[in-house]
This record gives sequence, C-alpha cells and structure tokens, in this order.
Amino acid sequence: METFLIKAVQLIFSLSLLVLIHEFGHFIFARLFKVRVEKFYLFFDPWFSLFKFKPKSSETEYGLGWLPLGGYCKISGMIDESMDKEQMAQPPQPYEFRSKPAGQRLLIMTAGVIFNFLLALFIYSMVLFYWGDTYIPLKNVTCGMEYSNTFKNIGFQDGDILLKADTATLERFDENCLRQVVNARTVTVLRDGKNVAIAIPEDMMQRILRDKEGFAYYRFPAIIAGVQSQAAIEAGLKKDDRITGINGVSAPVVSDVTNELYANRGTTVRIDILRNGQPLSVNAPIDSLGFLGIQLLNRPLAIYETVTVKYNFFGSFPAGIRLGVNTLKGYVNDMKYVFTKEGAKSVGGFGAIGNLFPASWNWRMFWERTAFLSIILAFMNILPIPALDGGHVMFLLYEVVTRRKPGDKFLEYAQITGMIILFSLLIFANGNDLLRFFSR
Repeated sequence: METFLIKAVQLIFSLSLLVLIHEFGHFIFARLFKVRVEKFYLFFDPWFSLFKFKPKSSETEYGLGWLPLGGYCKISGMIDESMDKEQMAQPPQPYEFRSKPAGQRLLIMTAGVIFNFLLALFIYSMVLFYWGDTYIPLKNVTCGMEYSNTFKNIGFQDGDILLKADTATLERFDENCLRQVVNARTVTVLRDGKNVAIAIPEDMMQRILRDKEGFAYYRFPAIIAGVQSQAAIEAGLKKDDRITGINGVSAPVVSDVTNELYANRGTTVRIDILRNGQPLSVNAPIDSLGFLGIQLLNRPLAIYETVTVKYNFFGSFPAGIRLGVNTLKGYVNDMKYVFTKEGAKSVGGFGAIGNLFPASWNWRMFWERTAFLSIILAFMNILPIPALDGGHVMFLLYEVVTRRKPGDKFLEYAQITGMIILFSLLIFANGNDLLRFFSR
C-alpha cells in the first residue's frame, strides 16, 4: 500500500505540474493577443468545482476541478471541451478567439505543446547540471548481461557483453540501447574473449511485446552485501566476501549462486569464496527454501566502474536539449509499434504511467520521469485529432491554405467526435491496465 501511495503522489504531482504548464502556455499567448480567458482550471469541473476564485477586475476564474483527467483554459469564442454553444451563437466580439487572425490563433493553440517541450528541455538541463550524467559503459560490465528467453532464442547467451549494433558502438544500457539492438541487422557481443555476431530478426520488437519478457539486465558477481542469519555468521561468511562456487560447482554470479542454493536446499554445502583476494572455503547450512541467510550486492553502480560527466550551468543547456530531442525522436520512432497487435496490448493508462515512477521517493528519477511525460504530453497533444490541440491546428492550417474558415457547426461536430475518440482511447488504455493487474 505504501508503494502505491508513493507512486500515486508522484504521478499526481507530476501530471498537475505538466497540465498547469500546458494550460499556462495557452493562457499567456491568449492574453498576449488580447483574447479573453474565462476559466483557468487544474482538472475538469463538470457540475461543480472543489475550489474557485475570481480576482477583482479580472476576467478569468481560477479553480480546481474534481475530475483529474487534465485541465483546461476556456478561451472566449472558441469551440472546445466546454461546448459553449450559446456564446458561439452570438455575434463575434473583438476579444474573442474567433475574431483574431489565423496566425495568432495558431500560436495560441500550439503554445501548450511548446511550453511542455520547453519544460522538458529545462528539466533535463537542470538534472544534468545538478547531478551530472553518471553511467556504466557497457565495456565495463565484465560479467556481461543476463538475457530474456526472447533474446536467447535468437542466439544471445548469459554473460555476453554488448559491443556493437551494426557498426555503431553500444555505449550504455538504456532505452536507446534497446532501440539500437532491435533496429540492427547484426549485434556484436564479446563471448569468452571472442567477438560473436548475432543476427536480429526484422520483427524483434514485436517478439518483445508478444513475450513480455523484456531485453536484458546486468549480471552481477556474487558479492555479499550483508550477513543476516546466525547460521551464516557462525559458518564464517562476511560482508564483501565474493562467492565463486558451491559444492565444487562454479557459481561466479548471483544467478548461479541462487540456482545452486535452491538445488541444494535443506542441506549443508561447501561455499568457495574470495576474501581480500585469498581463496577460502566454509561450510554453511541452506534452509528448506534455498536461503543461505545472506544478501548479495545487486546495485550495478556499486559494482561496475562508472563514468561521470559534469556540466556547468551554461553547458547543461545544450546537453539537456540534445537529451530532450533524442528522447522525442525515440518516442516517435516507438509509436509505429502501437499500431501492431502486440503494441496495442501494451498500451497503458494511469496505472502504466504511475509505474514509471520509483517505489521510493527519488528526486532525480522523479524529474527525469516528469520530463519524459512532458515530451509525451507535447507529442500526443499535437496529433491531428479533433479535441486535441493538434486538431485545432489542423483546421487552422486548412484555413491558412484555403483561405476558407471551417463552419462553427462543423467544428462543433468535430469536437464531439474527437472527445468520443479520446474517451474511447482512455477506456481502452486503462482497461489494459486492469487486464494486466488481474492476470498477474
């Protein structure tokens, strides 16, 4: 329950910030062009609001709605989610959106997307400025990786060290690494001191989505991080000991140790270790579940040699912009898989978004996830779907090109159609979350 609450708080905090910034973009450009803004709300307020106020001499009502599905900025003279037909039936007023030139209306409609993207670039820049960029070069992962069955089926083996995707060097283990591997024709790995080329099928991403087993993770040497049971203490096991074998069977990594302990559960075994570089052997009992009473180190940053790149304040902005642009490119590239059978099943709603955040509060991860969601929000909002900013932009571009303005009735029906599409997608995405939850 605590994990759920921590993730929920992060999700609400993050989305609230992104919605406010998005709507503020619309608000500030509307006011810049002297367009009246009637409401500025975080969350939607059908029938009633949780909180609202209207400053003296202000034309705008500010408030907090009760339906946490976004927010809105109600702009006078515009067909939007409020579906204010009475206002649109009146003659146009100089302060209304519909009375302004197409160029100004275009800027008002794109401002939310622009603000979200700029926010992402700013957050990435400040993360790099404050924390720097620390990563493990793949060449330093001396134990290699442990791969999912999906990748083992095409030729990968546990312990392979990733080197190249086609001719491009694989630098670090992240989302971009997976994209490089999936989009490559061949991936070169280091196996037992030799370079081995593995052919990558064209439908590799579909296989990953179908099998739901992922790609790979770090393989760890079996270093004891803590001794937890009295039996293990009495056996002579100590923190920082490195296990190399059990009952004469080589077990140099965590997965090997786990397998051997389970295979010998309920017995006493001989454990070979290295302590300060010296080989030793101790006898220790394993309980009926296969536990030895020790905790093995499983934090890659504490095991493998890292590289840290530091940025000064001004130097962080070009790096943050590159990171943001590359993140957007990667996300746009991944969108093509959504239109496949496997990709559609992987679409998620609020549950999937919430799981992007860590189970314990971590400010760096919070801001990185918020920047990523800001990019997603910008991209999704610019899609040419009626009811989204991109839908309004589409009709405005039509007006600019043809010099003909779509009729209010047409825009009204388009808005209704768009809202039906969006609510259908919302139900589908969150339905996938529920199916995944109950199928565990």
